Amino acid sequence: MIKGYAKKIEKIYSNLRKAEEDSLKSKKEEIKAKLPRVIEIDSEISKLCIKLSTNIFKKIDNRDEYIKALKNEITNLRMKRSELLVSNGYPMDYLQLHYNCTKCKDTGYIGAEKCSCYKNYLVKLYYDNSDLKVLLEKNNFDNFNINYYSSRKSESDPRSPRKNIEKILSLSINYIKNFKDLNENLLFYGNSGTGKTFLSHCIAKDLLNKGYLVIYKTSSDLAHDLKQLQFEPNPTLEDLLLNCDLLIIDDLGTEQISAFSKTCLFNLLNKKLLLQKKMLISSNYNLEELTRLYSERITSRLFGEFTLCKFYGDDIRINRNLKNRKI
Repeated sequence: MIKGYAKKIEKIYSNLRKAEEDSLKSKKEEIKAKLPRVIEIDSEISKLCIKLSTNIFKKIDNRDEYIKALKNEITNLRMKRSELLVSNGYPMDYLQLHYNCTKCKDTGYIGAEKCSCYKNYLVKLYYDNSDLKVLLEKNNFDNFNINYYSSRKSESDPRSPRKNIEKILSLSINYIKNFKDLNENLLFYGNSGTGKTFLSHCIAKDLLNKGYLVIYKTSSDLAHDLKQLQFEPNPTLEDLLLNCDLLIIDDLGTEQISAFSKTCLFNLLNKKLLLQKKMLISSNYNLEELTRLYSERITSRLFGEFTLCKFYGDDIRINRNLKNRKI
């Protein structure tokens, strides 16, 4: 699917331009029938513009005065055209192309750079064709239930699971609110079933709704993609992974770990940190276990460049399942 994004977006822009061109053609036919003088003026303006462009660099007597006279004539004709349209109930720009994006004129590019509207279409395409669309129908802040977390404090933790998740929830909401201005990465770690993936989905949902490009990958899928990139260059996939607004890596440590996969992961983390592109990583392993699984180069970046959020408490999935069985 990723390989088809560029072509699909190009098709979107092509359809937008064609729709507007067809609309303009219909408008011209309408004006031709109702106000033929407007079309005649358009034709006169076109001829004068051609004359202007062909004579602007020619060596002719009194060239400056001649060019100025042509420009004045074009301006006067444009004013007459506008007056005719407005006096007959039409907007003065009725016979102009109206672009959805005036910055790139529905091409997707400003010079060689992608326009901001390009990313908006990319976000929608990626979202509509990813697993996230189905997941986020349920996994969002509307369905986040803090009552799954116990208010009982244990001896091993400084605060109760409820107080802990309240703090992490507040941090997450602030992260979304100030996402554009923050240069912060998040590492969710702790026991299985304590809401790490769910909260990741909540953050993804809100950021996608704000127009940010969020790429969600399980660690296994990411390891596969990184391996594939080593042997089959794919600029579109590489660009998505490196330059997305937020890369979510779920279940770090569940991928098949090897020296090669560690190198690929380190390179990705390092590149994104250098580019200041944000990441959210979740793992069921604690910090000590992650240290044993990965190289010091990786863990130093995870522990030093990420805000650490420890999740703990009862397994929500098990408790929810037991509750449903009792019902």
